Amino acid sequence: MSREQITSAKRIVIKIGSSSLTGKAGSALDADAVNKLVDLVAACKARGSEVVVVSSGAIAAGLAPLGLSTRPKDLATQQAAASVGQGLLIAQYTQSFNRHSITASQVLLTTEDVVRRSHYQNAQRTLYRLLQLGVVPIINENDTVGTGEIRFGDNDRLAALVALLISADLLVLVSDIDALYDAPPTQVGAKRIHEVTSVADIENETLGGAGSSGVGSGGMVTKVEAARIATSAGIPMLLTSLEDADKTLAGQDFGTHFHAHASKTTSRLLWLAHATKPHGKLVLDAGAVKAILERGVSLLPAGVTAVEGEFIAGDAIELVGPDGVVIARGLVAFDSEDLPKMLGRSTKELAAEMGAEYERELVHRDDLVLL
Repeated sequence: MSREQITSAKRIVIKIGSSSLTGKAGSALDADAVNKLVDLVAACKARGSEVVVVSSGAIAAGLAPLGLSTRPKDLATQQAAASVGQGLLIAQYTQSFNRHSITASQVLLTTEDVVRRSHYQNAQRTLYRLLQLGVVPIINENDTVGTGEIRFGDNDRLAALVALLISADLLVLVSDIDALYDAPPTQVGAKRIHEVTSVADIENETLGGAGSSGVGSGGMVTKVEAARIATSAGIPMLLTSLEDADKTLAGQDFGTHFHAHASKTTSRLLWLAHATKPHGKLVLDAGAVKAILERGVSLLPAGVTAVEGEFIAGDAIELVGPDGVVIARGLVAFDSEDLPKMLGRSTKELAAEMGAEYERELVHRDDLVLL
């Protein structure tokens, strides 16, 4: 990633972790930390950039008012803390942005908002309109109502998906660790990794887990996964600390730079690849695998040998080869209960026996993305 790519980014997603906003577990929101982040956003906007903030901190901010000293492990108490803390968090942001005469908004997302296509499009339209109006959206996962089954799991992944959602030019993860290191940063001899050309290059590195502050849910592993999602979609990523963020965004050699290794893909295909939760699998024969990988064709019933899982038309499913390797993800056109009688048969044969509605693809090439 060149200095020019960083300083010329017109649409930026900045994610900040709980530990950067609150310090040790049980402490209140750090107003100075919030102000520092807001000053950074204001400087980006002054240069002509649009900025979306993905902010952790709702659960952490709710701990002290509830008399809790550590992040609760049970979901109900986490949700209670989020309910108390979310208002405190957005109030602090609103007050801080007022210093720059910038309007901030609150946007709470759940996985349903990016997994279901209609919700995804609505969230996308809303964010685009807010940016057009000069607003800085403050996004967080809706921890108050999220369940274990429908949560993003951490805001690093959420930030990467938001970057895809709005076709950002740059993703910035602000952490209590100033960069990615080749070993746990507290270890003697650990060296900063200045840049990562491909995420595959660091897969064998020893990466840390969640931070030591006791308020976060992520860690270096989730940040690398966020980098994998963003860079594979053509969006470069910076990992830096709050202290160094202004210098990093000015193009100076701080933090870790993850290079984008693909051109930007359409948002629909990005959504299919990264934001969908597959509901089942279709097992393909070798011929169908070859046709999809090499010729980019739609999937027809004749090339499918088995169905796994239960799903309905419009759900996301995985396409796997005879060896069990997932090759693609797509939106299926039929319910799982309809498929067994269709497998291995031509569409003309199916149409003649069962009706014209069966003379179509199981997964259309426009609803299919290779993985």
